Amino acid sequence: MKAAILTLSDKGSRGERADASGPALTAWLAERDVETAHTEIIPDEADLITDRLSQWADSGLYDLILTTGGTGVSPRDVTPDATIKVLDRVIPGIGEVMRMRSLEKTPHAMISRAVAGIRGETLIINLPGSPNGAIENLEAVWPAVPHAVEKIQGDTRDCAPST
Repeated sequence: MKAAILTLSDKGSRGERADASGPALTAWLAERDVETAHTEIIPDEADLITDRLSQWADSGLYDLILTTGGTGVSPRDVTPDATIKVLDRVIPGIGEVMRMRSLEKTPHAMISRAVAGIRGETLIINLPGSPNGAIENLEAVWPAVPHAVEKIQGDTRDCAPST
């Protein structure tokens, strides 16, 4: 599986803050034999986010695109809004599971607006901007991610083992 990671951070894009989430996700994915083929940091601008997500998904180079940052309720948190604009289909359960798992640690999880879905043959998942939050959320949904990618890309095998 090949992944791309898009970090949304005004300060990070200006070089005023180091991105810790992107490298943390890259290391976590590598432990699962997932190659992070591309990473980028851009500001929290909806048009830039939609452009990048569309380009990356439509390129056919990535099976999985992870975004990190911009999933909250601050005025500059526009990642979910931009992501929804590019998705062909939303997968609500991924966001629901991430929020449910995060609620075990913080009541602020209920204000996460993270979404996930499909564009073409690529799975796109929004993650929080903190390294711990990004990893914890990805861990919560990872058991379904490889299977989802296989199905998105046309795997016709039955989902349940036959008896």
